[in-house]
Order: sequence, then C-alpha cells, then structure tokens
Amino acid sequence: MNYPELALISFVLSIVFSIGGVGSAIAIVPTMAWLGIPLMTAKPTGLFINTLSMLSATLKNLKHGKLDHRFGLPILLVATAMAPVGAYAGKFIPKVYVLWVFVGFLLYSGTVMVFFKPRRHPKTGNHVVEGSTIGGIAGFLGGLLGVGGGGIISPALIVLGYEPKKVAATTALVVFFSSLSGFVTYWGLGTLNWVLLLWVSVPAIAGGWIGTHLMHFKMSSEGVKKVIGIIIYVIAIKTLINVI
Repeated sequence: MNYPELALISFVLSIVFSIGGVGSAIAIVPTMAWLGIPLMTAKPTGLFINTLSMLSATLKNLKHGKLDHRFGLPILLVATAMAPVGAYAGKFIPKVYVLWVFVGFLLYSGTVMVFFKPRRHPKTGNHVVEGSTIGGIAGFLGGLLGVGGGGIISPALIVLGYEPKKVAATTALVVFFSSLSGFVTYWGLGTLNWVLLLWVSVPAIAGGWIGTHLMHFKMSSEGVKKVIGIIIYVIAIKTLINVI
C-alpha cells in the first residue's frame, strides 16, 4: 500500500470536491478500490476524509457567513440518522452489487451537475418533507457506499432550483454529520485501517480548506457544478470498466 500516493490523492480530490461541497469520498472510495484496497476498508476511510474535509469547509463557511443552517436542517437530521443504516447494510451486500450501485449513483450525480440548469425554487411547498426525503435517500446510500451522501444532496437541490453556492455550503454541513455517523458505524464493525486514516487525514483537511476558499472567491456557481460533474463522469466510466 503506497501511503504517500494515497495522501496526495486525498489532498487533490479534497480540494476539487469541497469546491462543490460534495465531499471527496465520492471519488476517493472507487480510487482506493482500483488500487486494491478492500472496499470495506476504503468506505470508512472515505467517510473519515469527508468528515475532516467537510469540517474544514464548514468552519470556513461559518467564518464568512455563507451557511444558513435552517435551510438544511431536515436534510441533516435524517441523513445523519440513515447513514449508519446504510453502513450496516453494506456488510451484507456483495461487493459487485455495491459497485453497480456506485456507477448509477455517479452517473446520476454527474448528469445533474453538467446538464441541469438551476431554476428558481418556489417559495411554497413543504420543505421539511422535501428535505427529509432527500436526506433519507442520501444518508442511506452515503453510508452504504462510504460517500457521505453529498452526491445525492447537492444535485437534488440544484434540480429543485437552489443557488449552487448556497447548496455547496449546506451540503458540506450535512455531509460532515452524515459521514461522521457512518464512519462510527464502520468503526464498530471493525473494518478500519488506522495507519491509512493517519496518512490521509491532514491532506484532507488542507484540501477542504483550499477548495472552499476557491469556491467562495475564485469560481462562478456554474463553474462549480460543471467541474464537479465532469470529474464524476470520469470516475463513473472508470468504475464501470472495472465492474464489467
């Protein structure tokens, strides 16, 4: 296992994916699987990276007044509750099926990021039901796949018409909590590699801070989602090739 290589991957992907508030585990978990790391080890590692990088991103969002916690509260509560359920379910689902779900998950996320144009969100409607539904699906799949759920939450909110930078800040907060709850579940299952976690943790924090800075001050909302979407597509194609 090449720990310096994994540290560099963690750093670069944390920069890119914190720009969209998605959490870099969506890319790191399949990358680790390509490098031969067992999926049940890669998933909690990805969640740990998400927890650290999204904590860094959330603290920066709070510092600059970019975070509206009330906007994402229903998503946060339900996603955090469902992440352990998904993580535990992953213990019983064969690796090949998990990877197929991963491919579908990535294609959905990439398609929304690249092709869907934001529309204005209506002021009417039951936002609690809306947020809870998104949070439930994202939390379960995030725990199952080890990705924290940002790849579900962020595209779904963009399709519903929320402003991408607001979505990024909110998703970062949700992903921090859902990733943490999923990680603790995998810890309880005894699948962690502590040496690996030590190598990737500091680069993840640094990458999350840098990516969030770029999102707020250097990139347009449209640019944020386009970059993330294209990278997700590349990962989906690579994962599909490996599965086939």
